[in-house]
Formats: sequence, C-alpha cells, structure tokens
Amino acid sequence: MSAYKQFLTSDIIVTPFEVSKAFNFEGAAALTGSNVSIDRFLGLNTSSLFDPNTDPTTGQVSTQYQRLVYDSVKELYYSNYLSSSYGDNVTTGSLVPGADTEGDRLVGSSQSTGKYFNYPQTSLTYQKYFPTASNSVVGVISIPGRLFGEYILPNSFTITAESGSIFDDGEGNLILSASNQICGNIFYQHGIAVIIDDTAGVGDVYGTGVYGTAEYGVGDLTFVTNFITSSNVTCSFSSSYTIYETQYKCTMRENEFNFTLNPSISSGSVAISSSIGTFYTPGQYLENFATASYFSPYVTTVGLYNDNQELLAVAKLSQPLPVSPTTDTTILINLDR
Repeated sequence: MSAYKQFLTSDIIVTPFEVSKAFNFEGAAALTGSNVSIDRFLGLNTSSLFDPNTDPTTGQVSTQYQRLVYDSVKELYYSNYLSSSYGDNVTTGSLVPGADTEGDRLVGSSQSTGKYFNYPQTSLTYQKYFPTASNSVVGVISIPGRLFGEYILPNSFTITAESGSIFDDGEGNLILSASNQICGNIFYQHGIAVIIDDTAGVGDVYGTGVYGTAEYGVGDLTFVTNFITSSNVTCSFSSSYTIYETQYKCTMRENEFNFTLNPSISSGSVAISSSIGTFYTPGQYLENFATASYFSPYVTTVGLYNDNQELLAVAKLSQPLPVSPTTDTTILINLDR
C-alpha cells in the first residue's frame, strides 16, 4: 500500500545539460533517404525574367527554383556583406540592428543603408564573401532540424566529394582541406552550409593570410556543383540537444512513515481470495514483531503522482531501505526528459 506527501518547490530541481550525437552518411541515397532528407540546392544569380516553365530548378529531396535559393541565402546571411567583406559601414560600427537607428530604417522617406542581422557565428570581427556577378552559383546544404537538434556542433561538419573535402573551422567558416582556403560559411543553429567557389574566395584561412589577396570572381563553377550534384558524396556532423533532468527530493521526517500500512501486519487477519488476487482484512492486534521499539518499516518503491493522484512514474530501490525513527530519510529521484 502507499502513503502520499506533497512536494514543495524546494524539493524539485530542474537541471539542463547538453548531449550530442554524431552522424555520418555516405552516398547520395543515404543523404536523401526518407529518414534523413539532407537536401542539396544550387543557387543561381540571374537577371532574366522569371518563367515557371523554363526557370532552372534544383534540389535532391524537394524542388526549388535556383534563383529563389540564391536570393534567400543572400538576404538571410549576406545582406550586410555585399559591398564589404567586413560588413557595410564597418567604420561606424553599425553592423547590427539597433546600433544605428537611422541606418536601421527599412521603410520611409530616408534612404536606408540596410542593417540586417545575418546570424554571425562568432563574436570576432567577421568576414564573409558572397558572389554577386551575373550567373554566379552558390551551393546550399540543408540539414533538417530533427537531425541537428538545436544546432550543429562547431568543428564537426565535413562534406567530401570529387572536388575535395570541406570542413568547418568552429567559427562559421567552411575550409577546403586541399588549399586551406575559405569556401563558404556554415550556420550552425539553422543546419545550413553555403558553399562558394574556392577560387572566388580570399586566400588562406583568417589569421594566416591576408584577406583580399585573391581576386573575387565567378571562377570554376564545377567546384560548387560537384558538391551539390555528386552521388559520390559523404557528409558527417554532430548534433546538439538539451536534455532536462528533474530531481525530486523525497524526504521522510523522523515522525513520518514510521508505520506500515500493510494489513497483513495485524494478527487474526483473514485472507480473501478472488480472481484478481488475495486481500487481507485487518485483525484486532498487531503481530509481536511490530510492537517492539526497534520496529521500523522498509521502503521498496516510490511513486510520483499528479494532483489527481494518478501514478506517473515509479522508482524502485535496489534494496529495501529502513525508515529511520531518529533522523530524516531522503530519497533522490532523477528523471530525464
């Protein structure tokens, strides 16, 4: 049988902690499987009039127009970096919304210089390049949220195809292994990687070379398309997810739960059998062992109930625990979710 005691706020502690899981997918079929659905897109900068019948489309899982992929990536992640690799108006320090209220004006009579939040992946001075020449192509790898959880762990993303191998540097940059050049960016919290032609990039990794030593241009577009369209591709990354552990402190004070509710402890109890089990009706006297001063019941199970006294969880002790008649007894229950 059981007895109830209500928890206090101080008896419940919720602790978050992050867990991670590594994924590795080999081949286009593995990436596009129904339980994976990692999509790859080409984005094309075109000024031609839109024609839904002839406009080029892209996508390994879902179909999108290439011009829409290009425009979406530019607006979300690079709109502050189209005229300067360090961001527009870097000398005024107004790289983020709110720093310059006049520049943040996107509608109205005043000219807006266009300050947008482009999801920076580091607090360091950030450089990004986005090709704006006609017919420029970018590659986009989209990992679904059910795989990366809350974000992709920095330093865990790698994709390999015939063009080579690309990895992230932990600061939001994609690095081509062969040349150690920046060839795009990754946005960890969105599961989005944007690949840009490495010959249109900017020399060595930031900190080891001078940004701007290579000339911006369209370059060899097969570098981008190979990562997006190749069937001989491998992609790996680690996801991150926060689990909340709730700890319940079940305290029995010295004057609580010091007697058993089991009716079989009474002498003269009568056993009644039925189709669902055997029950005991209490007798008039306690058994001799229960009247001694050293008698103490044992705890074997703790149940967690809601306000309607509905059982939600059961905690089993590894061995029976005697309830102390002289001091408090505390049982800690940890529940992960």
